[in-house]
Amino acid sequence: MPLLPSTPPNLLVIISDEHRRDAMGCDGHPIVQTPNLDRLARRGTRFTNAYTASPMCVPTRAALACGRHVHQTGFWDSATPYDGTIKSWMHQLRDSGIETTSIGKLHYRSGEDDNGFSQEMLPMHVVGGVGWAIGLLRDDPPPYDVTAELAADSGAGESTYTAYDRDITDAAVDWIKSHSDKGHDKPWAGFVSLVSPHYPLTAPTEFYDLYRDGKFDLTPQTVPDHPEIQTLASFFDYDSHFTETSRHAAMAGYFGLTSFLDACVGRVLKALEDSGQAENTIVIYLSDHGEMLGEKGLWTKQVMYEASVGIPLIMAGPNVPADNICKTAVSLVDIAATALDVMELPADADCPGQSLRMVATAPDDGDRTVFSEYHDGGSSTGAFMVRWQNWKYVHYAGGLPPQLFDLAADPGELSDRGLDPAPDAVAARSEGARRLMEICDADAVDRQCRADQKVRIASLGGRKACQEAYLFNHTPTPTEQAAMESDNG
Repeated sequence: MPLLPSTPPNLLVIISDEHRRDAMGCDGHPIVQTPNLDRLARRGTRFTNAYTASPMCVPTRAALACGRHVHQTGFWDSATPYDGTIKSWMHQLRDSGIETTSIGKLHYRSGEDDNGFSQEMLPMHVVGGVGWAIGLLRDDPPPYDVTAELAADSGAGESTYTAYDRDITDAAVDWIKSHSDKGHDKPWAGFVSLVSPHYPLTAPTEFYDLYRDGKFDLTPQTVPDHPEIQTLASFFDYDSHFTETSRHAAMAGYFGLTSFLDACVGRVLKALEDSGQAENTIVIYLSDHGEMLGEKGLWTKQVMYEASVGIPLIMAGPNVPADNICKTAVSLVDIAATALDVMELPADADCPGQSLRMVATAPDDGDRTVFSEYHDGGSSTGAFMVRWQNWKYVHYAGGLPPQLFDLAADPGELSDRGLDPAPDAVAARSEGARRLMEICDADAVDRQCRADQKVRIASLGGRKACQEAYLFNHTPTPTEQAAMESDNG
């Protein structure tokens, strides 16, 4: 029997890592099987134009916590993680008397910081409180010699990440069950953060086998002829290490991990239903960014193409329209405003986001501007994306040519109109630049970022120290990090 509803409702945020927006059955993907996410979408609203704040884990997770754009937080990159110094929406909930618990990956500086949670269960933070220092070396970057791991580690089997996700899921199920026996005069907030389908693209056999015989296009694609995309592809040279066999294994592994993730989400949602709390809980599912998966000769993220910067986002629960598609462009930055709205707390005037619950119940607004930026490893300059109506405009600081895509006519982003002299492209670039300037002065932001990164490099011991410290392709799990610390101790 459902528990008596509390006012306001509970909030359960489930976030994955590296899940591209189209890799869901409810988005019409012809292969991938995500029955639990599909069921959640039928129960609520799916936002078909959702975007990350930055196509990289650490800066976008700081943006999610703060409800601010990356340039507003100053947590620019994978070696400048969130440290609790800017008040998060979790702080605001917890300090208002709402139990606010995280379970799983956070990618902040340390659990010793006050990140805003009542408790952190099984947290994954950045390595050594530093993170990925080599990414700071954007001027004359050294070779990034671990990219071969992506192809080599693809296939069927278990990894430390799948084991970690099972532990996170078990802990989340137990935590939700524990609340079914408590008094419900106050709501709770849970932040369940899974790692899949982030590489290594090693999927448990039962899920890998769903795609083992998949008919994938294994033709290597050409990297777009844009100087900054070429620069990023040269640094993150994942594609050069693939054979046809490992390319197939990577795709089957990615989709297998996506179905594995869906099964984990399903277990969490079932626990919520079995506890009688589902009818009084707002559930939000999203990912921190996408995955290129070989498109345009690129793997992982870092770029402003839809497969990288687009994210899945589903919301269900009290006062959220069911079986609804919302086409208004939204952002991961909107989560903070949504959490405050759900918990009936005052809006934060410093946060640019809007409540997704309000967006979901309003008519589609094609004119809303959504923004993303990238200042991390492999890049020679800052990248700034604005999306509105059918247009996506990407500005590169320092005078590099822009990119422009008409996503209605060209959803695959095959025709870059960044230098197109046609009147509609000229007008769209002008409008994109105007909308960008309303958000920030891109060149000034780039200068500030580079100055801050210079200071950060010095604080870590200089270029050589950044090049040699914590060289890894994906963050070790908490168990692995503990072993590393023990070995170093």
